[in-house]
Amino acid sequence: MGRGRAKAKQAKIARDLKYLSPPTDFAALQHELRGEPHSVARPVEDTADWSDDGDLPVRHP
Repeated sequence: MGRGRAKAKQAKIARDLKYLSPPTDFAALQHELRGEPHSVARPVEDTADWSDDGDLPVRHP
């Protein structure tokens, strides 16, 4: 596999991140901006292991 395929994959992912956005929880945003505690929010765990070749992280369940 050459660099072209990896570059194309990175370009596809970058396009997806640019044009596709997750749904926004405006109620949670409103609580956060007011400074009110929001019991539903949980910290996100980063379980990604970055591969040595600089490509995308490998997720483990």
